[in-house]
Amino acid sequence: MMPRYGRAAVGLAAVALLSSLVGAAPTAAAPATSLTPSVLTYDSAGGTDVSVGDVLEASLKTGTDATFYLSSAGSLGVKCASSNFHATVLTNPTAPGTATERLSEQGFDNCTTNVLGTIAVNSVAVDNLPYLAAVTSAGTVTLTGDSAGPIQSTVKLRTLLGTITCVYRASGNTLVGAASNATTSITFTSQHFTKHAGPGLCFRAAYFSATYAPVRDTSVPNSPITYVN
Repeated sequence: MMPRYGRAAVGLAAVALLSSLVGAAPTAAAPATSLTPSVLTYDSAGGTDVSVGDVLEASLKTGTDATFYLSSAGSLGVKCASSNFHATVLTNPTAPGTATERLSEQGFDNCTTNVLGTIAVNSVAVDNLPYLAAVTSAGTVTLTGDSAGPIQSTVKLRTLLGTITCVYRASGNTLVGAASNATTSITFTSQHFTKHAGPGLCFRAAYFSATYAPVRDTSVPNSPITYVN
């Protein structure tokens, strides 16, 4: 025969077990956090989704220049110590996928030249903005000319014979870069431009390279770093 206190203990244990099961039910029924992030997140890969309408900004990676060289493997041409961009997020679907942005501002400053016959760079301007930008989950970044016109840059150089204006357009009206979560950067390497207008002193081609890092969501407090998923 089970002792009286034994029955009481069993009864209390049963009540405790029932109470734990009843208490656990709300937790099990609580909505789960989504495990599938959008293509663009901030704070970390797989972090908080970047909202449509947010503005992403970046400047050149510290210690690097944006360059417009005469050849893909050369070192003659124009280089700029300062550059930045502003882009507005248009779509940001669930990953894997492709997010889209509108590049509305891009500038270059503190530029110099080492091309024979040129003395200084008066300005480097990005024409026909905005451009469309597509960012894939694989990290491919593609810029395309929008309705304002093709991807184009106007470079004004001071030469021994005076100031000349050289206009260059991106081959195929696209620029292709790579986004990296490891360095939180976007890198363009030797993107080909051809001369569209300008005198004979303008070089016939320019190869654009630049690394922008980090890319930040400036629409969020403290401008967190963005990532690609």
